[in-house]
Amino acid sequence: MKTLLVTGATSGFGEAIARRSIRDGHRVIGTGRRVERLEKLAVELGPKFLARRLDMMDTAAIAEFPDALPADWRQIDVLVNNAGLALGLAPGWEADLKQWDQMIATNITGLAHMTRAILPQMVARNDGLIVNMGSVAANYAYAGGHAYGGTKAFVRQFTQHLRTDLVGYNVRVTDLEPGMVDGSEFSVVRFGGDKEKAAAVYEGTQSLTPDDIAEVVAWLVALPPHVNINHMELMPTCQAGGGFAVKRR
Repeated sequence: MKTLLVTGATSGFGEAIARRSIRDGHRVIGTGRRVERLEKLAVELGPKFLARRLDMMDTAAIAEFPDALPADWRQIDVLVNNAGLALGLAPGWEADLKQWDQMIATNITGLAHMTRAILPQMVARNDGLIVNMGSVAANYAYAGGHAYGGTKAFVRQFTQHLRTDLVGYNVRVTDLEPGMVDGSEFSVVRFGGDKEKAAAVYEGTQSLTPDDIAEVVAWLVALPPHVNINHMELMPTCQAGGGFAVKRR
C-alpha cells in the first residue's frame, strides 16, 4: 500500500485518480480549495482518504503542509501534481493579466513549491514517484493558448531537469501530457463558467476521460521502481497535432 498526495482532488483528474488509487488498495491525501467537495469525498471513500484544504497559490501553506499532516500520513510515496487551470482564450494583446498571473501562480509556482516540499523525503528514502500533470499545449500551439501553453512547457522542462538531478536515485518523475479530455471542469473554467461553450469543445468527439488519466497514473504507480517514464503524451483517436497556422489574404 502506498500513500499518494493528489493536488486538485475536488474534481476531474484529481478525483478520478483518488478513486482509482483507493480502489487499488492505496491511501490518498486529497487537497483542494473546495472543502465541501473534499469532505463529501472523505465520507464516500472512507478512512483511506484524508481531505486537506490547500490553495496552490499559497506558497507558505505549501511549505508547511508536510509537517502539518498526521504523523502516520507524512511519508508520501507518490506526489501527483494535478492542480492547475486554463483561463481565457483572448489573443495575447487582449488577455487579462490577472488570468495570466493566476495560471503562472498555480501551474508553475504552486507545482514547483509542492515538489520542493515533498522531494527531500523521497530522496532521503531513495524511493518515490512524482507525476506532473502537463498538457499537449506544451508542444502544440493554438490561438489563445499563450500563457497556459507556456506554463505547461515549464512543467515539461522542470520534469526533465529534475530527472537529471535524480540520476542514480530510485525517485521517478513523469510529465503526463493529455490532449482532449471531456468530463472535467477544465473547459468550463476556461470559458468563465459558460457550460454551453465548454460542451461545444467536445461536441461530436470521443475524447479521453478523467478515468483514462487515472488509469495511466495507476500504471505509473505500479511500475518497478527502476523504471522511469520521462514523459507521456496521450490523445484520443479523434485528435492529432495540427499543421502550421497560415493566414491568407
